[in-house]
Amino acid sequence: MFAGDELRLVLLKLIEESPRHGYDLIREIEERTGGAYAPSPGVVYPTLTMLADMDLIAEQKSDDAKKVFEITDGGRVHLTERDEEVAALMERLESIGAMRSRSHGSPVRRAMGNLRSVLQHRLGDGEVTQDTLHAVAEIIDAAARKIERL
Repeated sequence: MFAGDELRLVLLKLIEESPRHGYDLIREIEERTGGAYAPSPGVVYPTLTMLADMDLIAEQKSDDAKKVFEITDGGRVHLTERDEEVAALMERLESIGAMRSRSHGSPVRRAMGNLRSVLQHRLGDGEVTQDTLHAVAEIIDAAARKIERL
């Protein structure tokens, strides 16, 4: 979903919005993408360590066992210097979430599932001729052309 430097900027922006701990960041990204993407802890926690090493975030005093991070002045400057890139990344998160909410549970999602199932069943059975493969591809291409014209 994101290259390492992109995820670093997304996490920094989310921490700027509100001090957060690692799991909260994972949940926030998952929520903003409508469940389409949740970065793994194996990526988030090392990225937080890197941001702290770069003095872009700092651990906040907390009674909780979880490390809560807040943005530093250097982190704010870093975000300001990359304002356009950050805005595009946050827009990507929001658009994924919007697309997911429009299609989640919809008749289109059901139909796509049906298509996937029938393709796996029909094309997964033993030998399939080239003629059959071309016919299936033509049906899918025709459907795509019709949808484009809607």
